[in-house]
Parts: sequence; structure tokens; C-alpha cells
Amino acid sequence: MVKKLLLSILLLTQIDAENIFERQCVGCHQRLPISLQGMFKRYLLVYSGENNVKAGIIHYLQYPSSDISMMSKLFIDTYGIKHKTLLSPKELTQAVDIYWEKYKVFGKLH
Repeated sequence: MVKKLLLSILLLTQIDAENIFERQCVGCHQRLPISLQGMFKRYLLVYSGENNVKAGIIHYLQYPSSDISMMSKLFIDTYGIKHKTLLSPKELTQAVDIYWEKYKVFGKLH
């Protein structure tokens, strides 16, 4: 009984330790042939700045469409369009902020 309780507490602690980006984004993207970093680079090439990249990602996740997707037609035909996010606006902003911090190149080049 005590072991089960300790195991439950440990698992809950690990779940809480993960951030919204890790919980809601990473798992699904691991099954795709392009990495999250690769997608980030595509957004950066199109939108260039932090505010524009974040706004582009948020808009796409709220209103997914092949017209505004960064992915090729072949990718979309194979994997489809992402479903509309179920994250709240606050959670979505947090996830995109974490994504930006993880993959941004600004301030990392020497």
C-alpha cells in the first residue's frame, strides 16, 4: 500500500514537472518526419521576428488550414492538417513561448 502511494506521488510529481509544451506538443510531433526544430526554422524563415513567429504559430494552431500551413502539399496529403488546438489561450501562449525559447537562434550565435 505504501509503495503504491509513493509510486503515485512520484508519477504525479513527474507529470507536474513537465511543462505545457512537453505535455501537449512534443509527443505528437515525435511521430512526424520533420522535427519541431525543423518546423521552427520554417516559421522563422517566413515570419522572421519573435512576435511574428509566435503570432503565426498561434493563429495556425487556432485556425489550422492548408492555406497557411508551413508544410508542403505532400506532407499535408500524407499526414493531414493538425486539428484545432484544445489549449486555452493562456496555455497556448505558454507553450509557444517555451517553443520559442527552446529553438530560437537569437542570442545563441557567437
